[in-house]
Amino acid sequence: MRPGQSSLIMLTYKVKKVHHARMSKKESGFEQPIATAARLLPSDALFGGRREIEIEHSGRRYVLRITRQGKLILNKAGGTSMTETQSGTAATQPLLQGGIRARDLAESMGIREAELLATHQGPEVTRLNDDMRGLITALPDLGEIMSLTRNDAAVHEKVGKFGKITIGDVHALVLNGAIDQRLFLSHWRTAFAVELPGEHGPRRSLQVFDEFGDAVVKVHLRPASNVAAFKALRERFAAAKPQPLVVRPRELSPQKSAHADVEAFRREFDKMQDVHEFFPLLQRHDVTRRSALDLLDERYVQKLPDGSARRLLDAAAASGLSIMCFVGSRGCIQIHSGPIVNVKTVGEWLNILDPGFNLHLREDLVAEAWSVRKPTRDGLVTSVELYDRDGGLIAQFFGVREPQEAENPAWRDLVGALAWPQ
Repeated sequence: MRPGQSSLIMLTYKVKKVHHARMSKKESGFEQPIATAARLLPSDALFGGRREIEIEHSGRRYVLRITRQGKLILNKAGGTSMTETQSGTAATQPLLQGGIRARDLAESMGIREAELLATHQGPEVTRLNDDMRGLITALPDLGEIMSLTRNDAAVHEKVGKFGKITIGDVHALVLNGAIDQRLFLSHWRTAFAVELPGEHGPRRSLQVFDEFGDAVVKVHLRPASNVAAFKALRERFAAAKPQPLVVRPRELSPQKSAHADVEAFRREFDKMQDVHEFFPLLQRHDVTRRSALDLLDERYVQKLPDGSARRLLDAAAASGLSIMCFVGSRGCIQIHSGPIVNVKTVGEWLNILDPGFNLHLREDLVAEAWSVRKPTRDGLVTSVELYDRDGGLIAQFFGVREPQEAENPAWRDLVGALAWPQ
């Protein structure tokens, strides 16, 4: 469900007759149903730009959410599903069922993935404490792992080892070859150690979630991983007394500021010496990454035709050109650098299926593709950026280049060709 759609929510003020074996008509407080005319409210007016709202009814709080598929789900506030039993069975059993991913299972239950793990009753899930810096520092002990970072439209998987970690006040860097990440620590809110039964043995992982209950990063163990280190880490960081999990309501992607000084923004953009100066520029002018494209002229930005993501990957695979692929959650940007080989479509997913690197991209959720050129001291640097319908960044692609070197002309030509479909 997107802003501007004509979908309506019908709020029917109707008191239904209560049927309960232990409740008489007198106890129920009424003799027969009473109904009034239905009232229609546009969903946009009800949600006010958010992805969910809280409703108080008879002293209890409920959460009405818009799912990723645009549907509505109502559940009790505080992570308790409307279908959950008092015994907790519903919170225990679904996580152990095969054939459905935890993210999709949580969505079907009307809760967040972090809530699904937090309400699990059993030894398979261990809530970890909030020492996120300590947890990051301990990740190299696991040896070879698969690190997964995703958003609603893209999943980025890399096989490698953690190492060469630098942790600052609000950011952390992992620069260890295959595992190349930018971590935003303010979004590292909740973590779990998970060990689920699998057909070929236990499936072990560390999973970190943000303030909205969405996954930041998942670290999956592989056959070559250090299981003893995983168990020691789980014991070391286990939360002594886990507090109830509280997740914030999701909001739609922010819209551009109506007061942006276009000329000032363009002047500062023209003077950029490094691509890393772009994000501070956005913050100074209170504009989003997507809305910034509307402020720049055709020297720097060009909207690409539909299907450009597929054509980009096919062309990169055919040429053997080394590219960089960035995919991020709120708390982690993960990067692949190198050539790609196997580009395949499976169902609704466009995939790169290479040893050590997988990308899964929902083409149907890509609303826009843009060619973007940013000034640097080494000349223009070109990227292809994919956005969803809310203006959220799905993925970015660059050509691999060394510091203080000009951009590879082959990459620039490849991107240039996307503007003219064959």
